[in-house]
Amino acid sequence: MAQLNQLELQNLRHLIGSHETAYQKLQTYAQQATDPKIKQMFQQSAQSAQNTKQKLMQFLN
Repeated sequence: MAQLNQLELQNLRHLIGSHETAYQKLQTYAQQATDPKIKQMFQQSAQSAQNTKQKLMQFLN
């Protein structure tokens, strides 16, 4: 794989940070939700954000 330039690395870090923030917020929302369907929706969205973050982090290896 080709090396990332500075701009690509900066953008990648920003995306990873954004997905981590989304994951944390969605987890908090899920914990606070009382409706089971809403809780499940937040949990699934949090997991999706976490999965995407992990995929993006693979570019740093």
